Amino acid sequence: MEKTPFLIWCLKILTSRGETPEKQYLSGMSTYINPHLILDSENVSPGTVGWRSPSNLAIIKYWGKHGVQLPRNPSLSLTLSQAFTSTEIDYRIGDSRQDGIQLDFLFHGEPNEPFRVRLGKFLESLTAIYPFLRQLHLTIRSENSFPHSAGIASSASAMSALALCFCSMEHRLFGTLEDDDRFRRKASYLARLGSGSACRSVYAEAGFWGEHPEIEGSSDEYAVGVKDELHETFRTYCNDILIVSSDKKSVSSTAGHGLMDGHPYARARFDNAHRRVGRLLRALRTGDVEDFGVLCESEALTLHGLMMSSVPAFMLLLPGTIEIINRIHTFRTDTGLPLYFSLDAGPNPHLLYPLSIQSEVRKFMSSELLTFCEDGRFIEDRVGEGPEELIEE
Repeated sequence: MEKTPFLIWCLKILTSRGETPEKQYLSGMSTYINPHLILDSENVSPGTVGWRSPSNLAIIKYWGKHGVQLPRNPSLSLTLSQAFTSTEIDYRIGDSRQDGIQLDFLFHGEPNEPFRVRLGKFLESLTAIYPFLRQLHLTIRSENSFPHSAGIASSASAMSALALCFCSMEHRLFGTLEDDDRFRRKASYLARLGSGSACRSVYAEAGFWGEHPEIEGSSDEYAVGVKDELHETFRTYCNDILIVSSDKKSVSSTAGHGLMDGHPYARARFDNAHRRVGRLLRALRTGDVEDFGVLCESEALTLHGLMMSSVPAFMLLLPGTIEIINRIHTFRTDTGLPLYFSLDAGPNPHLLYPLSIQSEVRKFMSSELLTFCEDGRFIEDRVGEGPEELIEE
């Protein structure tokens, strides 16, 4: 098989890990390579595909990776509902005189050149899997329902929506991926290559990524859906996001993951995350909201502790974030109600609680928490039903 630049890049990464590169490549990257996905240019009509895909909130956090977007520890997330990315792709046969990916990109209706360049590099990396991408001219239009790069896993919703669009395109153009399980698994695999956490967003209610003996079919290369692991209580769980700041965070997730290489606490963190998976699964299966909440808060603070103890160190929590956390603790002590928080890699707390106490939590939010939010802003969210196809054939 001829090595494309993408394959050469992968082999360089794998060689640096001290194992036989061909062996590692075949075990981790060759699953979907298909040189036969070439279009007959004379018989391709222009078309449009589209998906809306949600962000997700990792309860057991993914922080630290190796190889080509492979996780150092397994992670489990709840799929959100109202924090999502909507993406549509117009495709037509491109200009054969041009080399490389022919791409236009609009974010919220406006051209965005930095995103276009970044996205073009990602699509170029997929040409071993989808060689037909070089034959097309693509116009990608994308919108978020929430602030970009503010620590609400925008790359998870964006890359999962994009991956789902490409799987729809493959199915439409080549008649493949009829089976929904195969469709989702390939979309998860592609999403992972763009953003690790994105691979979990293709599933309703909850997704699990990383090999673990308690989850059948689990893999480092793609996520699996685990909604059947959820007690009824968690299938309607609320997850309100308080927007303390919509500013772009000071360190990207990619850079943050890199800081785990050589981190003094990395090995202990990875081992602890593996152990916590079993405890979290027991809480989810039994409806134990207290133990679930304890794990949520501990994992969130561990994530930020790892960033604060990295070299260089980063502090993403803001004074408003800390005040909100303190008031949640006081509210829980005073009322006995199971309101807990989580955080992604940013300053905006997620409030996690069962639907049965929504009225009490909303009163508390209005009276004590929204004053610390940007213009009193929050996103009313909950566990969601997963991605939605916007344009069907």
